[in-house]
Amino acid sequence: MLIETHGSNNDHDEEKLNKLLSNVMEDGTVLDGVVTNEPSKMKAIWELRERITEGLMHDGYVFKYDLSLPLKEFYSLVHVMRERVGKDAIRVTGYGHIGDGNIHLNISIKEFSPDVLHKIEPFIYEYTSKLRGSVSAEHGIGFRKPKYMHFSKSDTSINLMKDIKKMMDPKGILNPTKFFHPKATKLFFSTF
Repeated sequence: MLIETHGSNNDHDEEKLNKLLSNVMEDGTVLDGVVTNEPSKMKAIWELRERITEGLMHDGYVFKYDLSLPLKEFYSLVHVMRERVGKDAIRVTGYGHIGDGNIHLNISIKEFSPDVLHKIEPFIYEYTSKLRGSVSAEHGIGFRKPKYMHFSKSDTSINLMKDIKKMMDPKGILNPTKFFHPKATKLFFSTF
């Protein structure tokens, strides 16, 4: 967990942060950590976080998911997917934005495998739905997730989104190869 705070009263902010850290250490949410207000250390910590995905690429192939889960279930998906993928996975990691429940789940394997993909999908979306999460968080639906939207949105919501898209983009020229573009969706999914 990486927490950065900014406020107008340093003493007050430090008191609140220390209380939070004390609570999460006591209840076992956090086992270890670093607290700093030194800009160089802060920069180094942020660089570590930003390079997680790059580091995982050294394992081989990485399945990446951008989901949203209730806070109390935020990390449960990592444990579930470790068990589900088993020895096929080199690593199963999760990190993200705890404030809004957005988890970036990465499953690294030696090389792409359709068998591993089938262990992951559609299970990962079914699990997310069961927890009342969203199959898409920060990075949108794109061209890979339209067939999974029903796991987190009702037909009414999806149809409303389509109607808004038609109203705002009647010629289909804005981001034409992404969500709600029938030809692109059909072409992409016929390749799997």
